[in-house]
Amino acid sequence: MAQIEYRNLGNSGLRVSTVGLGCNNFGRAGTLTETQQGTDAVISAAIDAGVTLFDTADIYGREYGLSETLMGNALRGRRDDVVLATKFGHADYESPVSNWGAKGSRRYIRLAVEGSLRRLQTDWIDLYQLHSPDPHTPIEETLSTLDDLIREGKVRYIGHSNFAGWQIADAEYTAAMNGHPRFISAQNEYNLIARGAAREVLPAANAYGLGFLPWFPLYNGLFTGKFSRDNGPSDSRIMRTRKHLSDNAPWDAMEAYSAFCEERGVTMLAATFAWLLAQPGLASVIAGATKPEQIEQNAIAATSWQPSADEVATIGAFFATT
Repeated sequence: MAQIEYRNLGNSGLRVSTVGLGCNNFGRAGTLTETQQGTDAVISAAIDAGVTLFDTADIYGREYGLSETLMGNALRGRRDDVVLATKFGHADYESPVSNWGAKGSRRYIRLAVEGSLRRLQTDWIDLYQLHSPDPHTPIEETLSTLDDLIREGKVRYIGHSNFAGWQIADAEYTAAMNGHPRFISAQNEYNLIARGAAREVLPAANAYGLGFLPWFPLYNGLFTGKFSRDNGPSDSRIMRTRKHLSDNAPWDAMEAYSAFCEERGVTMLAATFAWLLAQPGLASVIAGATKPEQIEQNAIAATSWQPSADEVATIGAFFATT
């Protein structure tokens, strides 16, 4: 297997693998990683393959905190081998701790981080991310609290998810004016079909030196190359719970893209990883997995093909109007 590459996350000194492991399948009902055994197998395969970035959240799993709990068990004795990223405070999801108040507030963050540390069985979190903007709390209060956590050694770096371009700029200005540590990463939806982040978020992230981490980079698995206009893997998330993504996909563009890949002797998965990793500021492609063999497939895909600038542009052009 080719060696996975590593990049700095934005302008920070934090190094991450260009293939990250999205951990939202750990504890998810109906998956092989719903169990501790299944989670152990995927995490072990990822570490053995050279994957270092593990990205989870307190809301992942069939119940609040389950992904973190399973990961904490699986990482016993291997904690130092990984960059552990988790998230707190998603505004759109109810949780047992929703009565803690505004999710970017000092009170909420303090309680949330202690819960994550317990479940992950660790003394520190490498990258602690605000899962979505909190319209009820000034960003200065959020940054001040995260500053305290960094000073206490409970958190190493901070990031955010689902921010708009102006919110990225506001957070940068606030951190600079008040002497707080800066966010080092931005995580937003971005893939060949959903490219809204390219309008404001990516330019803002690049302007301020934030490492960009796309979520749903393979569009829920559609760009694994395992789907066609008429069918797909029966055990996939799309076929089980999100069939509309396949039904409404731009299949003319998908088939043209498939032909492009065949002409070059590369898989669609490899071409999609290559396109993503060619985008300015993009640090790691965080892809989920429920089986150890998917880890190997992702690692091979991320290292097997180096497209030219023209090929990167051609891939993007297939879906420019979708």
